Amino acid sequence: MIAAGIGSRRDVSAEDIEHVVRLALETFQVRPESVDVLATEDGKASTAAYVEAARRLALPLVGVTSAQLGAVADRIVTRSTRALAAKGVPSIAEAAALCAAGTDARLLGARVATARATCAIAIGEAS
Repeated sequence: MIAAGIGSRRDVSAEDIEHVVRLALETFQVRPESVDVLATEDGKASTAAYVEAARRLALPLVGVTSAQLGAVADRIVTRSTRALAAKGVPSIAEAAALCAAGTDARLLGARVATARATCAIAIGEAS
């Protein structure tokens, strides 16, 4: 299972999300058709930008609870003071990717960031 985890600013657009996902896939040399799911914090998963980005990328979109994000915090590579202050997790993108990738998930590297969004890629066993 390969998951693309997304973190973003409130004013993010579908274009911003799509761009950062494609950038992360290129960075980690992952074929777009290999990705199984797009994940983010559950509060943003129903917003128009995320729904539209998932549609454009032809991926299911899952929301991850704060408790789930917190449960993988010790495996996060990046430390964002903004994410930590807002959500209590050092990186929403990395935590969401780890949670969505399933059992024994691991990050392919630190999140990729643009001005409005971040994306991390994780691989694991489907739950």
